[in-house]
Amino acid sequence: MMVMLVAATLLTCAGVRAADDAAPTPSPPPVAEAPPAAPVPPAASKEQAKEPSPPPSVTVIGARDAHGILGRDVRSSANEDMGRIVDVIVDRDGKVRAAVIDFGGFLGVGSRKIVVDWNALRFAGVSSKSDSITLDLNKQQVSAAPEYKEDTPLIVLGAAGNLHPWDYEH
Repeated sequence: MMVMLVAATLLTCAGVRAADDAAPTPSPPPVAEAPPAAPVPPAASKEQAKEPSPPPSVTVIGARDAHGILGRDVRSSANEDMGRIVDVIVDRDGKVRAAVIDFGGFLGVGSRKIVVDWNALRFAGVSSKSDSITLDLNKQQVSAAPEYKEDTPLIVLGAAGNLHPWDYEH
C-alpha cells in the first residue's frame, strides 16, 4: 500500500513538471526607446570627470615598537593585578581619552568595568604580548571608582589628585 502511495506521488510530480516545461514562456514586454540624451554643459562634465584618488600613505612600524592592548593585563606600580583592558574610549575627534578596565573578580565573576584616564597608563615596559601595562593608581583607588556603563556619562579616574568613593545612591 505504501509503495503505491509513493508511486502515485512521483507520477503526479512528474506530470506537473512536464506541464511546466510545455507551458509557453511569456515574451518580454516591448522596450520603449529612450529619448536622445541632452548635451551635458561643460561645468557639469568637469564635476563628473573625477580625478583619481591619490595613493594611500604607508607607515611602517617595527614589530617591537607597537603592540595591541585589548585584553592586556594591567598592573599597578606595586605589581598589584588591576585587571585587563577591554575597551578604549575616544572623543568625537578620534583622540584617545581613556581605557576601560575589567577590574576585580575571578574569571569574570564579580568583576566590574571602570574607566581610567589614558595618561594614567604606562607602556614603557611593554615589549611583548605577555608584558603588562602599568597603571599609575593603586588597588584602593581603583576599588573606589564607579562602574562604567555604556551610554551614561563617563567618570574617568585619573592619576592626579584624590579619589573619593562614589555615592551610588545619586
